[in-house]
Amino acid sequence: MKERSAARLAWVVLGCIVFLVVAVLAISVETGSGVDGFSIASLSFPVVGALIASRQPRNTLGWILLGVGVGWGLGAMLDIYAWYGLEVNPGSLPRPGVVLALNEPMWVPLIGLMGTFLILLFPDGRLPSPGWRPWAWLCALAMILSFIAILIQPGSFTDSGYPDVRNPLGMEGLRPFIGFALLVIPLIPICIVGCAVGLIRRFRRSRGQERQQMKWLAAAAGVVAVVYLVMMMLSLPGLVGREPPPWVDILGSIGVFAFVLLPLAIAVAIFRYRLYDIDLLINRTLVYGTLTAALTAAYLITTTVLQGLLRPLVGQSDLAVAGSTLVVAALFRPGRARIQAFIDRRFYRNKYDAARTLERFSARLRDEVDLDALTGELLELVGDVMQPMQVSLWLREAHGLKQRDASG
Repeated sequence: MKERSAARLAWVVLGCIVFLVVAVLAISVETGSGVDGFSIASLSFPVVGALIASRQPRNTLGWILLGVGVGWGLGAMLDIYAWYGLEVNPGSLPRPGVVLALNEPMWVPLIGLMGTFLILLFPDGRLPSPGWRPWAWLCALAMILSFIAILIQPGSFTDSGYPDVRNPLGMEGLRPFIGFALLVIPLIPICIVGCAVGLIRRFRRSRGQERQQMKWLAAAAGVVAVVYLVMMMLSLPGLVGREPPPWVDILGSIGVFAFVLLPLAIAVAIFRYRLYDIDLLINRTLVYGTLTAALTAAYLITTTVLQGLLRPLVGQSDLAVAGSTLVVAALFRPGRARIQAFIDRRFYRNKYDAARTLERFSARLRDEVDLDALTGELLELVGDVMQPMQVSLWLREAHGLKQRDASG
């Protein structure tokens, strides 16, 4: 396909996806079901996919991102069609049960594409090596068989909230074989793990620009993982019958948009925009991600302990929540400083050693009065911190310039 034709196709596909998502949002608002933030966040995938496919049509990642967008848009439309035809206005739409059955396995290509081929083919759209071709075929086969098995599985849609609706596409005659076919579904997480191993092996072999590209995807994936870890921890009170604070629901709505970081990181990596700023971003991600998880755990533990101590005295009260909030606020600055020091010492050893060297020199500078000794220490400092091939220091004197050299 020519580049101009590929670009047109990419933008046409994006336009169809946007139309689907906008239609779903309009119907949701009209029926009073509310706006789904996940549908808005999902647009970031096809937008980045269209940009990549239109500029680099040979890069498979662009078309995969567009495919993810198509799946999300189509799944959202099928879901709201079935909901309207079965719940809002029963009998108003033809065959809502069939639409519900078609939507049931839509998660398979979405999760499958993002978890397998998107990371296996990153960043150039090619496999890490020809030896990974059988694994790629296994990933595709696992998704296809899982989709078909879920689609024709006989029974009702109890897990989807429609216990009275039976699958019109279910095949009762194949029931003994369907159970065996559903065993293919666990292959999907296995394939995801295998593709992650391929990404790690590619990262270890990468150098220069490609390594920076891999860091962008790793940083975005780390942020998403931390966000959802925190959200899972905050939802623990609801699992034991306690009502979580209202702001937990607000954070959950905001946390959905963390998925946007994945396509944005892919866009930055492929288009190489501010590519070499990633080391600072990873540092901040490690620090604030660890700090957020630690403060969340401290909040949950402190709330539980204070509620247990205060319940015999004041009963059910908001004092435990207020006290926990104050404790977390007090721990923020010292916690950030300690975690920053640990991250620098563990993952950025050269930077940490350089900072310690500068601190020692600053302390020495306040007491040193011998210019020759200070000059030698300054040359040694620059050699330790910057590690140049050669260091020269020029000093202005009464009769001209004086040069002091030190070889690295």
